[in-house]
Amino acid sequence: MAVNSIFDQIGSIVKISSVYKTPAIGFDGDDFLNCVLLVRSNMSPGKVLETILKIENEIGRVRSNTIGYVSRTIDIDILFIGDLVKNTVKLKIPHPEIQNRRFVLQPLAEVNSSILHPVLSKGIFKLLEETPDDSIIEKQSKWLRNPGKDYDLSRFNYIAIEGNIGAGKTSLVSQLAQDFNAKIILERFKDNPFLPKFYKNPKRYAFPLEMSFLADRYQQLIDDITQFDLFKDCIIADYDAHKSMIFANVTLQDEEFNLYKKLFQLMHKELPKPDLYVYLYQDSERLLENIKKRGRTYEQKIESEYLQKINDGYLEFIKSQPQDTIKMIDISDRDFVKNRKDYLFILAKILE
Repeated sequence: MAVNSIFDQIGSIVKISSVYKTPAIGFDGDDFLNCVLLVRSNMSPGKVLETILKIENEIGRVRSNTIGYVSRTIDIDILFIGDLVKNTVKLKIPHPEIQNRRFVLQPLAEVNSSILHPVLSKGIFKLLEETPDDSIIEKQSKWLRNPGKDYDLSRFNYIAIEGNIGAGKTSLVSQLAQDFNAKIILERFKDNPFLPKFYKNPKRYAFPLEMSFLADRYQQLIDDITQFDLFKDCIIADYDAHKSMIFANVTLQDEEFNLYKKLFQLMHKELPKPDLYVYLYQDSERLLENIKKRGRTYEQKIESEYLQKINDGYLEFIKSQPQDTIKMIDISDRDFVKNRKDYLFILAKILE
């Protein structure tokens, strides 16, 4: 239950150690079962601690005012957070007793033996060799299951995450790539010199902007998708090639668009198609809030009417595609960056 709660509320679980039965230390009591988790989280240390205390409470731990160690239903400790050193009344990182506890060091060596204690400047094996704790610990035959196994993107070779301006495509793709060992393809919009100029003078710069994006997206997708990576499980991109047509249809004059369409169709034939196309829908009001928050100067004058036209273009494209390869997810009331439950909701929608 504790492992599932940590996964649901704190972050993805990279690795779980064996379970060890160990004697009570510092008092007479029943044996303990201990293990160590390697967790990846976007939370601050304070928020992680707050969530851990909440999880302990949910499982049934009741804290008493008794001095010294006592038996407890569950006890979750933060051992390390990277190489962070923190010493406050509420939170001490690294945990001050790591080097004195064999039942911590042994499973810790399993999940990440390369950790260097940032205060003692010693590795885990060295600490294990020097620990004064000579208690006998017994490895159990049963392992704890990683709930992340229920979320598996490896059945897809290539996933495209799409959405309007400000929908959070790049944030979601970055998180998915990190959690699922995926090769990531991010649109290189920052390198486009026409983009700031377009927002100042759309009529003049629309055609060179869309042409430059078309060429860059084509080259990037050809290079990155066709170059197989043995060490990655799948490819996740924060755009699909057809994005070029959607934006061009909104920004270009008829004559320009007709020429653009011919060029796009010639190039698009050579591009691999995604196994799964995910569209993140947000209403225009929420998109404008997101655009304002991320603070790109040249985007601040974007109007809701323009965003609505882009959204309509995406919906028309989605209607024309095989529905078994399309997932449209409404995230207007969700914040998958700050709220892990919202992130897991999107993940479940992708895989359902």
